[in-house]
Order: sequence, then C-alpha cells, then structure tokens
Amino acid sequence: MRRYGPAVLLALVGAAILRVSLFSELYLRYVQAGLRPYLVVSGVGLVLLGVVVGVVARTAGEHDGHEESDESEERGGHEEEHDGHTHGPAGPRVAWLLALPALALLLFPPPALGSYSAEREAAQRAARGVGGFPALPSGNPLDLTLGEFGSRAVYDSSRSLKGRPVRLTGFVTRGDDGTWYVTRLLVSCCAADATTGKAEVRGADAPPVDTWVTVTGTWHPRGELGSAAAWPPVLDATSVRRVPQPDNPYEKR
Repeated sequence: MRRYGPAVLLALVGAAILRVSLFSELYLRYVQAGLRPYLVVSGVGLVLLGVVVGVVARTAGEHDGHEESDESEERGGHEEEHDGHTHGPAGPRVAWLLALPALALLLFPPPALGSYSAEREAAQRAARGVGGFPALPSGNPLDLTLGEFGSRAVYDSSRSLKGRPVRLTGFVTRGDDGTWYVTRLLVSCCAADATTGKAEVRGADAPPVDTWVTVTGTWHPRGELGSAAAWPPVLDATSVRRVPQPDNPYEKR
C-alpha cells in the first residue's frame, strides 16, 4: 500500500484545490476572482496526475510480484530468513502523515485573513502625493470601498468627501487605546500581497473584533493632506449594522 502514497497525496491536494475553486467560493479568501480558471485547471491536473501515478505504481507492483514469484520457485519455495525475521519490502509508515496537511486543507480550509493580519501593517504610509480625484457618483449614503475612502480622505485636494454621507463595509479591528476601526484587506493578486484599508469609527460602540459590519456616517477631516497625521481617516458614525462576511472578503487594490 505504501507505493500508492505519492498518488494519494497528489489526489488529495488536487481535490482540495477543486473544493475551494470549483465547488465553492472559498478560493476568494486566497486569490482574486480572475485566477479561478487556473486553480480549476491545476486541481484537475493534480488529480489526473495522481491517478496516473497510482496506475504506474500498480503496474510496477504487479511486475515485481511476478518476479518475486519466479525467484521463489527457483529457490524451491524456501524463504530466506536471518535471525528468525523475514525480510521484505519496508518503508517508514510515518510517511503517511504527509497526507494530513492535504487532508486538512480538503476538510477544513483556513479562514480569510482578519484583524491580526491587518494590525501587522504599520499605520504610517509613504505619501503618494496630493491631487484631484474624479467626481463622486450620486448616492445618499454613498457606498465606497475602504480603499477609495482612505485615498480620498488622505490625498484628495478637492475634499470631495466633505459633508457626504458614506457607507463602508468591513470587519472590526481595535487599537491598543480602545479605538476601533472598520477594516478591509486590499489585494492586487492574492492574499500574500494584502495591505490594509481602514477607517477609525467614532460615535458608536465597538462590536467584537473580526465582526463584519456596515458603518454609515460622514468623514471627519484631520491632519494635513498627504501626511501621516491624516491616516487612518475618521468616520463619524450615524449607524453600525452587523452583516455576514461577503463571499469575497478582500477589496481589489
């Protein structure tokens, strides 16, 4: 049975990839939606490769069995023994433990990045320069991503957010001083390149950390545009509503 170990590992990893990409939306916890076809192809390829490796192992096993049978007949059916122990093919059975991570990924996919990952990023950011932004669309309140809200609050010379009710959705993080934030992780390709977009929320009690919420309020200007003092932006909340985690927990950067 040990000869089938590589085949089983390949099949388990392929099945895990297919589970999160083909049969669910869990892949959105790790990569952007446009990468889904590549994940599906990779998963199918690994499963097929596992099948091929298994067939080759079976064929090799049958061939070895015929050779052992021939050798046995030549020895007159006597099995060679040393010190009372029969010697045969052996291998470290503990190697099967290598299948556990793949099996765990198949059965228990890890959650999306949350408050811990967001708080790892330093609050200070290099200034990207102050300038103009396109006009905001209509809407009252106006639905914005955390990335767009933060960019306009910190760098928009026209102060287009001033006086506009906005609505932001993200998960809750907290600072050491008790300040709380509505937060979202921004990705370009996958979770490995995630950065943080967040807004400090004032005027409302903080839900538990990692709770997903929609916060409605108005921008509270502070600090000089483009400076570290302007980050993170502040939102004076008029309402905070708990919401389910979206299928895609990340924003595209």
